[in-house]
Amino acid sequence: MKILVLNCGSSSIKYKLIEMPANNVLAQGGVEKVGLKDSFLKLTKPNGEKEILEKEIPEHTVGIEFILETITSAERGAIKSLDEIDAVGHRVVHGGEKFNKSVLITDEVIKNIEECIKVAPLHNPPNLKGIAAVTKLMPNKPQVAVFDTAFHQTMPQKAFMYALPYELYKENGVRRYGFHGTSHRYVSQRALEILGMKAEGTKMITCHIGNGGSITAIKDGKSVDTSMGMTPLEGLVMGTRAGDVDAGAVTFLMEAKGYDVATMSSILNKKSGLMGVSGASSDMRDVRAAIAAGNEQAKLALDMFCYRAKKYVGSYVAVLGGLDVLVFTGGIGENVEVVREAICKDMECFGIKIDKSINDQIHGDEKVISTSDSKVKVIIVPTDEEYMIASDTLEIVSK
Repeated sequence: MKILVLNCGSSSIKYKLIEMPANNVLAQGGVEKVGLKDSFLKLTKPNGEKEILEKEIPEHTVGIEFILETITSAERGAIKSLDEIDAVGHRVVHGGEKFNKSVLITDEVIKNIEECIKVAPLHNPPNLKGIAAVTKLMPNKPQVAVFDTAFHQTMPQKAFMYALPYELYKENGVRRYGFHGTSHRYVSQRALEILGMKAEGTKMITCHIGNGGSITAIKDGKSVDTSMGMTPLEGLVMGTRAGDVDAGAVTFLMEAKGYDVATMSSILNKKSGLMGVSGASSDMRDVRAAIAAGNEQAKLALDMFCYRAKKYVGSYVAVLGGLDVLVFTGGIGENVEVVREAICKDMECFGIKIDKSINDQIHGDEKVISTSDSKVKVIIVPTDEEYMIASDTLEIVSK
């Protein structure tokens, strides 16, 4: 079955055409700068080379139409006709409390996704645009929604509630939802496969660390706590997001500086994190280069980044009552050895010991990096959210 996986952001559309169940990637790429000048489609050729196709893309329907034209073209196509696409799987960021698993998209599902816009105003609207575009361009194709929040719907109430007046939860849906659920679900399952372990009885922590990052405590294969909250802002220090901040500091700054809601939100989401502290960049590669050049603020940013992650790992060992497996994934988790080393340093009290010689050599490969006498298996598992979306789509459409 050939499945088109779409991930629609506010100004981007990532895609993969995957033949399932073999997980054979037939085509992949993405449209950038939707609705902006100089929009383009960047595709990856079978030999790994990148090619950029420039075109005016004013909105998502045009972007998806461009993608479909490209993957069926005589020159660059992977298929001859859209009839060869059996189904479309969509990444949908927020499913609220209504969705604890992936679902076939119906009018009722769309209505429920629209209701979640109030808690995900930046993410769900472009996701819905992608669904609408496919409905218009391929009206008879089955579509499946795979929710970032679904995996975390197993969190107990004591973990997902904020200690705010209870009516704010009942009336406004103010609670912790968690994100990166598709990634955490994939790497936790894949880690068990690699290690030959069963989900039942296993205590695991998965660290999805990239420009955005979250850490999840998983017991018996189910999420019991995660670092992101009602929005992707809570939790770790990230590329441009502040992560955990005293709410009193936020209200203080709004009063002292006269910041309105939009300005404060921009500071917390777009001007903080590695970028805000280092003053150099939100990109870990640039931060490390700045450290090498003697930038003390960049060193502080990296130290804070790793320290916050270490705190979450430690607290989740307490939540789980022990630990069997620690997983690193995401762009930084998979590729930046100094971050993995810093997070695991002095964690022998929890049974965590990594082999520095192995850790230093691994960049983006599946690999156990713990020592032979480590009580906890520490493993790198490159994430594959697109495969997870395609897998769910295959399962649902096949039924």
